[in-house]
Amino acid sequence: MKRWKQWAAAAAVLTVLATVTACTPNSTEPFGGGKKESGLTAEQAMVGSSEQVQSLYKQNCLSCHASNLEGRMGPKTNLQQVGERMTKEQIVKQIEQGGGGMPGFQGKLKPEEATALAEWLASKK
Repeated sequence: MKRWKQWAAAAAVLTVLATVTACTPNSTEPFGGGKKESGLTAEQAMVGSSEQVQSLYKQNCLSCHASNLEGRMGPKTNLQQVGERMTKEQIVKQIEQGGGGMPGFQGKLKPEEATALAEWLASKK
């Protein structure tokens, strides 16, 4: 029984580490490099998004990219002006495949969900 508890504790630590490293601030993530817009609220950041996109963002993106899109893990996770740096197709690829510290969501999101998020994000200029 004691050994089982040790394994469970180790698994919990690994899960936390995997979550933290998914949002590494020193990554070379393609979404990165955005400028912070001081004072942008979550409501302002969500302008132009459907209820579906808002729900998808809150469930899958919020933990690393913040409610106002400024990024929680440094400027490389800032999405406020991602449409100036990436096309919709590039954003879809990044969402699905991940890379540079971002996990891929291909198995978690349907293609049409990734496309809906990408269309909205591509409008952020």
